[in-house]
Amino acid sequence: MSNFSTPTSSALPSGAATPTGKPALRILMLHGFTQSGPLFHAKTRALEKNLVKAFPTHYVTLSYPTAPIRLSPADIPNFGTASNGDAESGADREEPDAWGWWVRKGEKEPFTYEGMEAGFARIAEVLGSEGPFDGVVGFSQGGACAGMLASLLEPGRREAFEAARSRGGMEFPASLVRDTGDGDQTVHPPLKFAVSYSGFGASNNPLYQAFYEPKIRTAMLHFLGTLDTVVEESRSLRLVDACADGGGEGRRRVVYHPGGHFLPSSAKPYVGALVGFIREVLESQSAEDKKEKAEDMDVPF
Repeated sequence: MSNFSTPTSSALPSGAATPTGKPALRILMLHGFTQSGPLFHAKTRALEKNLVKAFPTHYVTLSYPTAPIRLSPADIPNFGTASNGDAESGADREEPDAWGWWVRKGEKEPFTYEGMEAGFARIAEVLGSEGPFDGVVGFSQGGACAGMLASLLEPGRREAFEAARSRGGMEFPASLVRDTGDGDQTVHPPLKFAVSYSGFGASNNPLYQAFYEPKIRTAMLHFLGTLDTVVEESRSLRLVDACADGGGEGRRRVVYHPGGHFLPSSAKPYVGALVGFIREVLESQSAEDKKEKAEDMDVPF
C-alpha cells in the first residue's frame, strides 16, 4: 500500500508511531518551477510505488508541498508555448496553476532570487508539521532548493551565513530558526540525504555563497539528463561541486541519464541508483547510531 502526503492530507506528527509499527522513512518532495505539489506527485507515482516496494521494513511517507509563490504569465518564459518538463501549458493565461519557491530576476549573472524568504518559510512550516524528515528529493528548482535546505540544516551553517554578511551575503532564513529557551536552533535536525534531479547551484551572486561555503556535507545524489536543454550542465555541476566528496566530510554521487529535463520515475537503472543510495545512507546512519550507543554504555570497571 502506498503512503503519501500532499498539501491536502495530514502526515504523521513528529515522533508518532506509524500505523504499521514499522520505522518511518519520511521524504520531502520539492517540485520544479511552474509545478505544484499535486502535479509533482502525479508525475512521480511510479517512483513512490518503487520506494514503498524497495523498503518493505519501513513505513514510507512522501510529502508534496506546493511552493508559496503563484506565478503570473510574465514570470514564466515562453508561457503558452513551452512544452518542456518544467513548464506548464495550461489554457488559463491569466492565472496559471504554476508555483515557484522563488522567482529569478535579472537578464544575466549575477541573478537574484525574489521571494526566497517566503519559499523557505513554507518549507519550515512543512518541516514542523509533517517532519521529522529523513531526506529531501527535488526536481529542477526544487533540486536547487533541496541542496540549499540540506545546507541550511547542517551544524555551523548559521555561523557561515553570519560571516558572509560582511561580503554581501544574505541573512540566514529566520523561518528556519526557533527559540528553544537554551538558545536559538534550527527548526529541524540535519537531513540524512538529499537528491537533486536536474537541479542546479544558485547564482554566483555573493548573496548566496554561504549555502556552499563551506561545502555541503549532507550525502547528496545528483541526477543529470544528457539531453537537458533547460538547465545547462555547468549549472548542475555547480551544485555537484558545492558538495563535499568523501573523507567522512560528506558524500556526493552523480548519475547521468540519456534524457532531457525530467525525472526518470520508473526506469529501473535510475530507480535502482536512488534506492541504493538511500539504503546506503540509512545503513551508514544505523551503524553510527549503534557505535554511539556502545560508546555511551557504562563499562564495569
